[in-house]
Amino acid sequence: MPRYTVHVRGEWLAVPCQDGGLTVRWLGREAVRRYMKNKPDNGGFASVDDVRFYMRRCKGLGLLDHDDLLEVALENNEFVEVVIEGDVMSPDFIPSQPEGVYLYSKYREPDKLTPEAEKRVQDSREVIESIVREKTVVYGITTGFGKFARTVIPISKLRELQVNLVRSHSSGVGKPLIPERCRMLMALRINVLAKGYSGISLETLQQVIEMFNASCLPYVPEKGTVGASGDLAPLSHLALGLIGEGKMWSPKSGWADAKYVLQAHGLKPVTLKPKEGLALINGTQMITSLGCEAVERASAIARQADIVAALTLEVLKGTTKAFDTDIHALRPHRGQMEVAFRFRSLLDSDHHPSEIAESHRFCDRVQDAYTMRCCPQVHGVANDTIAFVKDIITTEINSATDNPMVFAKRGETISGGNFHGEYPAKALDYLAIGVHELAAISERRIERLCNPSLSELPAFLVAEGGLNSGFMIAHCTAAALVSENKGLCHPSSVDSLSTSAATEDHVSMGGWAARKALRVIEHVEQVLAIELLAACQGIEFLRPLKTTTPLEKVYDLVRSVVRPWIKDRFMAPDIEAAHRLLVDQKVWEVAVPYIEKYRIEQNQELFPESRPVSPTAFSLGSLRKKMDDKHDHHESEDL
Repeated sequence: MPRYTVHVRGEWLAVPCQDGGLTVRWLGREAVRRYMKNKPDNGGFASVDDVRFYMRRCKGLGLLDHDDLLEVALENNEFVEVVIEGDVMSPDFIPSQPEGVYLYSKYREPDKLTPEAEKRVQDSREVIESIVREKTVVYGITTGFGKFARTVIPISKLRELQVNLVRSHSSGVGKPLIPERCRMLMALRINVLAKGYSGISLETLQQVIEMFNASCLPYVPEKGTVGASGDLAPLSHLALGLIGEGKMWSPKSGWADAKYVLQAHGLKPVTLKPKEGLALINGTQMITSLGCEAVERASAIARQADIVAALTLEVLKGTTKAFDTDIHALRPHRGQMEVAFRFRSLLDSDHHPSEIAESHRFCDRVQDAYTMRCCPQVHGVANDTIAFVKDIITTEINSATDNPMVFAKRGETISGGNFHGEYPAKALDYLAIGVHELAAISERRIERLCNPSLSELPAFLVAEGGLNSGFMIAHCTAAALVSENKGLCHPSSVDSLSTSAATEDHVSMGGWAARKALRVIEHVEQVLAIELLAACQGIEFLRPLKTTTPLEKVYDLVRSVVRPWIKDRFMAPDIEAAHRLLVDQKVWEVAVPYIEKYRIEQNQELFPESRPVSPTAFSLGSLRKKMDDKHDHHESEDL
């Protein structure tokens, strides 16, 4: 017998249908009738006949014709929504289909465990089963949690203990993670469990993987973790959906009750065994899932910041002498040398003649402002910061972060502190600080582009100034974002509040470090989008002169989505279009062939193996050795 899951005013109702000849209108009326039946005041309606509504699929939000037959219009177990005319949406309402989510087809390739991983999981689970059989007192398996670690739980209530843990710890607040972020969170948790140090059963882990492959993603509020003992609140919400409680999203259903979403995909909720609730919720995966996105987006915008700045330098008729190889060889930070190289690859007149550069070859200007001249030093350290953070996050996502840890070869469990999020928290605070500087220096370049006394261009880059305001307020927007970033760059990991009755008396606050790092990076992207538009607008006032070939390609890319400003117009959509080019790395894609071709021609690798070092310079290792020798202390030189 066909059945449908119907969404009415935030509630989900299972509606069976015995007759395939019934219509979409019948389904809507029946869902409204059941909704009214569950409400003391009939939901504010006198009768079903008073309710005017329309119907749509949850997947794709396509409207349904009331007269179509159910057997023709819908598939069995399909999710649909009744939208009642005249309803005003609550600000807390969760739409069935989040905006901007990827299509189901993006997640076609199923994931599964390797035989080696299966063996590790089975071996660690046997340790847990042995503890239960022998009634050994072990934290989180046969005892309570946190302050209740000394409370021994009867064997008959060990399963209830795990369910209670998940339910009570599902106490997060705020908006839910978008599906892509929740899927990343789920993937990282599976990766930890597959290492075989968590004690989860193979059966349960395979159920979780099946849900992941179907993109059945639980409702996980973004706020509530203090980053030790792990990301308990968000991971508990993740586990809550896996056991069929709370809400869940899938491309097929949109947001719905978890039990209905799993049922629609032919999946059964997880039944937790001893230790499994704890295995699902103890770790740093919320911090690191957001941290991974932050690192990737930071890497993308840092690369493209060099291209945008090079375009601005051309418009402001700057010199390339500050990017000379010999200058940067004397201060050989990797990021600095790479940024200087990118500037040369985009501006080198021997490879890419520039009519703009040629027009001021014999000017009397000696050197440029710091915002142009010092780009390798400022952008460079941002690149090195990203590399440093990427190394920490990569280690973290491939680590076991449970407590207690299960060591199958030793046949024992050991309580430790791998759940503590201090490593990723500190790293992501550092990332926000490092990447923010790309926006800070970009905003100053926007000022130079807009200020006629500095740019020799029309004020605010528009003709008929006064009648038109041009980029006046776009620059204000950039300044506002930079100022907001200053507050967001305050490190969250310098704070710690004791929790769980002083049992967990030092925490990392890594969840906020990750969330604000993403916000900082988004602001950096937006500021650079404004600079990109301003630089391209500056080009208009230098025509018919052309810049270098790679920068002309960047200009053409921007003009494919944003036309020049002849007079004032609605500017926000143009900023968003340029922002999208940067987020999608289109600017990098246009420029990178020229950068890499130049690299080959210059016979220079990305990170040169040998660097000039002063004869009096010491490495960190040699300094450590000298200190150790002085104190007659013979430890390893490795730091």
